[in-house]
Amino acid sequence: MPQFVEKPSIIEAAGNLPKIIREYIGHVNSGTDALSIAHMTSPPGWEEPAQTPEFDEYTVVLKGCLRVSSESGDIDVVAGQAIIAKAGEWIRYSTPGADGADYIAVCQPAFSPATVHRHE
Repeated sequence: MPQFVEKPSIIEAAGNLPKIIREYIGHVNSGTDALSIAHMTSPPGWEEPAQTPEFDEYTVVLKGCLRVSSESGDIDVVAGQAIIAKAGEWIRYSTPGADGADYIAVCQPAFSPATVHRHE
């Protein structure tokens, strides 16, 4: 039988400014370990600590600009574009633009505080 997800759970985000994470599928909201799907809304000037996660992250930007920093440099991902960050890569997300960003993030396996490995 299909598992109906009535609404997302709001998850506290890491970073210098409040960011809204609406987890639809994942550990918290649906008890799903295989992957997580979340809708993120980041304000202008938001940045989070770098991380070296144990999961792949697939991100689709719906509005604004998401800056993705890696050991290779910075990539600005704008509305209508996507980016894939592979497990084990050093990565850092931020929204330096005046509009912030609205985006969907899919993590496989599911995001977990224990497997994100943030660099504080």
